[in-house]
Amino acid sequence: MGRAGCRGRGAERLASPSMVRRFRPLLLLVIALCCGAHIGQCQVVTTQCRIQKCTTDFVALTSHLTPAVDAFHTEFCKALRAYSACTQRTAKSCRGNLVFHSAVLGISDLMSQRNCSRDGPTSSTNPEIHPEPCNYHSRTQHAHTHSHAHTHAHSQSRDHSHHRPAYLFCGLFGDPHLRTFKDSFQTCKVEGAWPLIDNAYLSVQVTNVPMVPGSSATATNKITIIFKPYEGCTDQRVYQAVTDNLPAAFDDGTVSSGDPIHTSVSADAASGKVRALWISERSPGRHVELHAGYIGVTVIVRQLGRYLTLAVRIPEELAQAYDDTQDLQLCLNGCPSSERIDQAGHLPLPRSPPALGLQQQLRRPSYSSQTQAYPLGSSHVFGVEVAKERCKEQLEVLDIYFHSCVFDLLTTGDANFTVAAYSAQKDMESLHPNQERWRIYPSSSATFSLHSDSQPTRQLALLLLCALMAI
Repeated sequence: MGRAGCRGRGAERLASPSMVRRFRPLLLLVIALCCGAHIGQCQVVTTQCRIQKCTTDFVALTSHLTPAVDAFHTEFCKALRAYSACTQRTAKSCRGNLVFHSAVLGISDLMSQRNCSRDGPTSSTNPEIHPEPCNYHSRTQHAHTHSHAHTHAHSQSRDHSHHRPAYLFCGLFGDPHLRTFKDSFQTCKVEGAWPLIDNAYLSVQVTNVPMVPGSSATATNKITIIFKPYEGCTDQRVYQAVTDNLPAAFDDGTVSSGDPIHTSVSADAASGKVRALWISERSPGRHVELHAGYIGVTVIVRQLGRYLTLAVRIPEELAQAYDDTQDLQLCLNGCPSSERIDQAGHLPLPRSPPALGLQQQLRRPSYSSQTQAYPLGSSHVFGVEVAKERCKEQLEVLDIYFHSCVFDLLTTGDANFTVAAYSAQKDMESLHPNQERWRIYPSSSATFSLHSDSQPTRQLALLLLCALMAI
């Protein structure tokens, strides 16, 4: 019989040094990782062969390393030597194992490419990671790594994505329209001062004022944000914005708090460091962002026209850190039923034009960007179709943001609310953690009310109803 094998001319060309030398280490490690995750599909492995454990440890030791870190080369070589030592310890029981031999060859080639010496210090399989106490992500990652070390042997094949911190989103804009932590979309009156968020770490309060005489519609003209003291990271800081005064500093005049917590690659941080808490002014007097790295919170505040909008992202565990005296939180529980304007998501359209006083029939204003506000006082009497066309200029998807835009134009006649709805949607997309839940569509009754406003349509519906009754 001929000698068994799978070599041929094509295989020899593919296996030539010129084709393989550069990519062989990566190929071999990919084989080791893939076959390690699906051992049963590659070959039978004895229980004594621990190559999968060696590979998993190597990935854990190098997953946090990036070439931008000064000690990248040293740490990577230490991890490679630890990987090599692990394979040597299990070499006897792994003879004939494809995964094992792929890993050994990959280690050798990577050592040559990185100029790593065979002798030298090795990384510990349980390295001591020192978290940054004023960096929420660092603290949570360290807590997960520490707890995972005790159960590592029993959970190698599990998906650990659920260990990442979960985030919640809340937004407020327009009439005002509220998107809660549970992605419930509501339109409320809530005139006066109301708490959006109130827990052990953060307090956000808004003040809403009436917009149109004779209407219950209100809008936000004041936002107060309190970052509560966090030991070793920041003292209490208060940020307050009111109409025509959107400062780029806290009440005490500071723009940041706490020591630098990590190196930043953002162009906004000229020093290369960011603080535990800082403010970033995106557009003077129009767009400000507040970043609290020590608690993983981001807040976006905008002024569009005469009113303010707000968007917040916060870790779920911190949002739940409140007591019985703090249960009135609009972001958490929504608006009280007595304050709701919508009816289970359905927005009843106004029966008559808003009382705007001296009405201005303005031409469509031009503006350089989609987030620039219309001129103040640009009031107009909109019909349903005109309002829909104006909102479609900014909002292509006919979701709840589009319907809120139409409602606001019909209620107030203020063209700035089209930009407010557009900006609120974009802020939501930048902060909301779950893209699958970005889109919220109104109920069929809400959609019907927007498309059945004209008199001919109502007459046709009445005739059809009479015909059915006659039959």
